[in-house]
Amino acid sequence: MSLRSVLAIPASAVTDETVYRARRRLLGAFAGASLLPLAGCAEAEPPPPSNAVVTPAQAKSGFRTDEPLTRYEDVTSYNNFYEFGTDKADPSKAAKTLRTSPWNVAVSGECARPGTVALDDLLKGMTPEERIYRLRCVEGWSMVIPWLGVPLAEVLKRFEPTSKAKYVAFTTLADPVQMPGVRFRSIDWPYREGLRIDEAMHPLTFLATGLYGKPLPQQNGAPLRLVVPWKYGFKSIKSIVEIRFTEKMPRTAWNRLQPEEYGFYSNVNPDVDHPRWSQGSERRIAGTGNRLFADRIPTRLFNGYGDQVASLYAGMDLKRWY
Repeated sequence: MSLRSVLAIPASAVTDETVYRARRRLLGAFAGASLLPLAGCAEAEPPPPSNAVVTPAQAKSGFRTDEPLTRYEDVTSYNNFYEFGTDKADPSKAAKTLRTSPWNVAVSGECARPGTVALDDLLKGMTPEERIYRLRCVEGWSMVIPWLGVPLAEVLKRFEPTSKAKYVAFTTLADPVQMPGVRFRSIDWPYREGLRIDEAMHPLTFLATGLYGKPLPQQNGAPLRLVVPWKYGFKSIKSIVEIRFTEKMPRTAWNRLQPEEYGFYSNVNPDVDHPRWSQGSERRIAGTGNRLFADRIPTRLFNGYGDQVASLYAGMDLKRWY
C-alpha cells in the first residue's frame, strides 16, 4: 500500500481508538514471542506499524513512553493552528477546507539535489514508524501522542546537504482561500520554523504523516508536519510545503514577532519562564469526565528527553539561548 493510500483512508475505515489501545497491549504481551499463531489473522486486520512492538532499545532511546495517551478526540480538537483561527477549537472546525492531495514539497538551498517533489516521492521506500512522544506547548499544557511517520534525517539525506548547510528552514502553506486565518495579519505569513542541522538530523526528530495509526487530520498539520519532542510545540511546524538548507540561522515566525518571548531554540526548560507565566509545571490534557486538564505536573528539562539531546547544547547558556 502506498503512502498516498494510507493518507486517503476514510475515518469510517480506521480502527477505533479503544481497539487500538487494546491491540497495543496485546502486541506488547507477545513481544519476544513467536507470532506465527497470528498468521491466520493477516488478511482480516491491517498489519501494525513497523515498530509497534516496543523493544528495550527503542524505549531507552525515547521513542516510547508508558504514560497514558491523550485521547484521539482531544488531540484532534484542542489545537493551535492560526491559519485556521486563534481559538483552540477553530482548526478542527475550519481545517476541513485544506486540500492535502496532491501535495508537493520544495527543497532548496545548500544541497546537491534540490527540487520540488510530490509527497509520495519524498517518502518513497520508507516504512512508517510509530513514535509515542510527549508534546509540551509553550502555553503550559501537554499531551502524549502516538505519531506515525518517518525520521526527518532519512528524508533530508536524500537531498545531500552540503557542508554549508548549518540550519534547516521549514515553511507552511499559506493559502487564504483554504486557510481563513491567513486573511488576517496575526503572524507574518507564511509560518516559518527552523532547526540547527544537528537537531534536524537527530534520531528523535520526526516527520509525522499520521497519529493513532490514522492519517494525519488537517487540523493537526496534514499531510506532513514536524515533531521535535524536546522543544515547545510551536517548533513542530504543520502542513510543510518547503524545506531549505541554509548557512545562516533562519528567521522564524514567533521569534520574529516576539523575540523576547520565543527564542529560536525553544527547548523545554522549567528554569526559563515565559515573560508572562511560569514554565515550571504543565497541565496534561486528560479528557476524563468533565475535566479537560488533569492536575498539574512538573515540567522536565528538554521535556524529559535530556538523556538523548542534552549533548547537543553542551557549553551553551540555555537561558540566553532559550
